[in-house]
Parts: sequence; C-alpha cells; structure tokens
Amino acid sequence: GAHAASRFAERLAAIDLIPAHAGILRMLGATPGMTQRELAAALGALPSRLVALLDDLEARGLVERRQHAHDRRRHALCLSEAGQAHAADIARIAREHQAALLAALTDSEQAVLAAQLQRIADQQGLLRHAHPGYRAGDRKPQRP
Repeated sequence: GAHAASRFAERLAAIDLIPAHAGILRMLGATPGMTQRELAAALGALPSRLVALLDDLEARGLVERRQHAHDRRRHALCLSEAGQAHAADIARIAREHQAALLAALTDSEQAVLAAQLQRIADQQGLLRHAHPGYRAGDRKPQRP
C-alpha cells in the first residue's frame, strides 16, 4: 500500500497535485454542485482540512465556489474548465498507475485481487473511493 500510494503521489506531482486534490477533483467531477459539508462526508475528510485543500484548488482556478441554488448561505462546488481538464489527466494517470502496478498479473488475477482487497477495505470500514490521507497531513509536493 505505501509503495503504491507513494508512486501515485509521484505521478500526480507531475501535474502539481497531491492525492487529496485528486480525490476532490474526481468527486466534484462526478457530483458537481456538492456543498463543502457534503464533500467532506463523501470523502471522510475533516472539514477543516478540506477547506484548506479547496482554498488551494480555488486559487489555482480548478474549483469554483458558486452560490447554492436552494440555500444562499451555502456554496456549491464545481470544477472549472481547467479543473475538468485536470480531472481527465488524473483519470489517465490512475489508469497508467494501475496498469504499471498490476502488470505481473493476468486480467483474471487482477479481478480476484480487486475483489479481495475490496472485502478487506469493507471489513475495515474504509470509504470507497476516498483516500485515508484526507485525515492525515498530506503535504503539497515540493517544487524544484
């Protein structure tokens, strides 16, 4: 797990993102208009940590906070055009990463492994599609 996470973080650093950014962009791409509270719950993230990540993504022009359609006190989170392009890059990087990690296995072996790992994750109470790093202190990649 640590090796895979480290390699994925390295791949994301090429587009100046960390895994937590990738999860946010993926989730907002799939469910545009979520509130910060809804996003935090979906990712299993600490709300205070999520605010800092969203501020960073907004400053980069990847995420927009828009007025919520039904509640003026809330903001709806949406990907900007640049955010949508980054989400597509993340999807490509994730596919390449998975292919590289699982290259030694046949397609059927990969399917069995995925099912077994999902059973373990479910038993441990891990949220699907949510990296546990939202609770930890992911650090922004250092620029050379």
